[in-house]
Amino acid sequence: MEKVKHFLKLVDLSIDELSYLFDRAKIIKASYKSYKKTWTLEDRTLVMIFEKASTRTRLSFEAGMNQMGGNAVYLNTRDSQLGRGEPVEDAAQVISRMSDVVMIRTFEQDIIERFAKNSRVPVINGLTNEYHPCQILADIFTFIEKRGPIQGKKVAWIGDSNNVCMTWLQAAELLDFELHVSSPKGYEIEADVIDSNDNVFQYDEPMKAAKDADILTTDVWTSMGFESENKERLKDFANWQVDKKMINEAKKDALFMHCLPAHRGEEVSGEVIDGAQSVVWEEAENRLHIQKALLEYLLLGKQ
Repeated sequence: MEKVKHFLKLVDLSIDELSYLFDRAKIIKASYKSYKKTWTLEDRTLVMIFEKASTRTRLSFEAGMNQMGGNAVYLNTRDSQLGRGEPVEDAAQVISRMSDVVMIRTFEQDIIERFAKNSRVPVINGLTNEYHPCQILADIFTFIEKRGPIQGKKVAWIGDSNNVCMTWLQAAELLDFELHVSSPKGYEIEADVIDSNDNVFQYDEPMKAAKDADILTTDVWTSMGFESENKERLKDFANWQVDKKMINEAKKDALFMHCLPAHRGEEVSGEVIDGAQSVVWEEAENRLHIQKALLEYLLLGKQ
């Protein structure tokens, strides 16, 4: 049997494959905007498995599959055997025999890795504690639309070194741009990770990381699964809000990005997220288009 192509981390795709996806997403988006059908996935079925709550991930995958002519089936662990202790390996064997592609949004990366090893069809990471590759595909696609190639540019990440940050780190190495990260003490990227990546730089002061950035991006201070730390994090991250003063440190045409949902007055000020440099709504919409290109590529290859 031919080896199945999965998308569990950004580095599962080559530079050539990523370039193809960005080009293909542009075509698919243009067709969508002009009300033209792109039904390349007719009669194909996507199964979406959710252990973590979602708005954008569910909507973008479900709507995207429908717009490509296919069908999407929603499962969550509360109303399936997955929530009653069925082994991940067994679930993968069964689900992959009744579908064409699977998207999973879960906690540990190990869960999705184990599922993929036992799946007969492509598996997509819709988010884990460690990585959020579909989000970074959308972010980079949005930058390309607005400013052109990201190679050689500077991205400033302000806040927790979470799953989105760690995926930006992979992207920086793969696509050859600089990632400047600033996190409070105790929330930084581990030193050995920084040392092994020549494209990543870490700063104690967020203003220094933001200096001359092409993209200024952040995420909530408390990610899903860490709610018990919320009060402590609000105190620790108080100086890491992306506000007007910080965005003024970036380039004049810098873009502000956020994967959403956002907490105005915490990780970002209302003035910034609702301001002229913010592309958060385009970024959210582009999840739809880049994931359609991804689904099509994993199932059918280049078109």
